[in-house]
Amino acid sequence: MTPIELAAWTWKMPRRGRGFWFSLAIDVLWPVVVLFVRLRVRGKQHVPGSGGVILAFNHLSNADTVAAVVFSLMSNRVPRVLAKASLWRTPVIGWVMRSGGHIPVERGTVKASEALKPAVQALRDGECVMVFPEGTFTDDPDNWPMKGKSGVARMALESKVPVVPVAEWGTHELLPKGTILPRLLPRKKIDVVAGAPVDLSDLYDRELTAEVLAEATRRVMAAITTMLSGIRSAQAGTQSA
Repeated sequence: MTPIELAAWTWKMPRRGRGFWFSLAIDVLWPVVVLFVRLRVRGKQHVPGSGGVILAFNHLSNADTVAAVVFSLMSNRVPRVLAKASLWRTPVIGWVMRSGGHIPVERGTVKASEALKPAVQALRDGECVMVFPEGTFTDDPDNWPMKGKSGVARMALESKVPVVPVAEWGTHELLPKGTILPRLLPRKKIDVVAGAPVDLSDLYDRELTAEVLAEATRRVMAAITTMLSGIRSAQAGTQSA
């Protein structure tokens, strides 16, 4: 999208339910996206316009969240982000997380499973919940998705809402792991592509054993990896042409 096309989306994106500080953060970051990022978004038609839905993304960089929120808003959904609880204790960021109605996860403690209860309830209430199933940045040397954690599977099977796999690519060049300031120039190309919802219907009425959760998680991560493979193959083809 050109900067003009991206700027035009400001007036199309939903505002109701964003909360003051979350909305302000979006308005502050949006000009950065418009001016310094060549953003290509595809697959918005796979995101239902209403009702509970999980958007499941791969994880490359701290810039992923910005790109993921932009994708959700451009799909006409206000996301609730499942994120590490320490963010709620961080100045400014904590205001944004509380304002946006996001969902904290206490990592590395028994409380992690408790975080899924409000997430499941949000999905049953018709919310769009955004999650990074890997739980952290991929440590794969070629930036392919790692094995996902079971939280996304439990959320999906308990709420029985669609899980839309979404792949991001280019965010790691805008804000590489371990850096604080983005590399704005030259303009970075970021692709965000969603696929059809992952079919988990055959698992809905089964007991949530470790095997069932592992199978659901495997399907979600396989779908995300397939979407990412498509992005990277298309870019490789463009570069070799």
